Amino acid sequence: MQKLVKDESDLRLALHVSLSNCVQQVWMMHNTDGQSEPVNLVSPAQQSRLDQFRQQVSATGGTMELVARAPEAVRDAVLARASAKRPILIAEPRYLSPDYFRPLRSEEGVLTNPHAGDYRSAPVGVTEAFAAVARTGSVCVDIGADIAGYVSLLPRLHIVVVDIDRLVFRPSDLFRLEQFARPAFHRDFVFISGPSATADMGPLVRGVHGPHELHILVLC
Repeated sequence: MQKLVKDESDLRLALHVSLSNCVQQVWMMHNTDGQSEPVNLVSPAQQSRLDQFRQQVSATGGTMELVARAPEAVRDAVLARASAKRPILIAEPRYLSPDYFRPLRSEEGVLTNPHAGDYRSAPVGVTEAFAAVARTGSVCVDIGADIAGYVSLLPRLHIVVVDIDRLVFRPSDLFRLEQFARPAFHRDFVFISGPSATADMGPLVRGVHGPHELHILVLC
């Protein structure tokens, strides 16, 4: 505090102003496109992991943004990223609440029960991730759950939704999550770090073995 606090009333006022300034600074955060957006407050530990995750996602060629924990916010973020690309395939969530995808399901051109041909032609796929890893910029997708394996691999754009509470620091921390204690958990899962890429035949080429683009929506 820059000025002398004379009594208890001044102290309370000064603390209120200081706290308000801190809240305002934490309230405004930035996605990888440099845009500001309001989100819920995060703890210092979460903020540290989020900063490293953002950096690593960018380094691997992916993008991410922060999205409020609201079904309409998820829908709007997915549609904005997909732009005019249709159809959009959705793998129903197993670890997130199904309500997060409910408004998106009702949009025109969104498929939740695709036919075989839809997997070949759909440009956008949306899945959840049951966790994310800050150190590697990876998201963890349960490919044994319903159609998540197809939806995460075949479309050119893969959009992943993950809760910030499931963002861990290192891969070994995943085994401390309660999901691994569930009998229903499908342990066929993959770490996805950026878009598909290979340099086996020379220059780096994206999209050879999977999506050309990876975009992550972090719920917070």
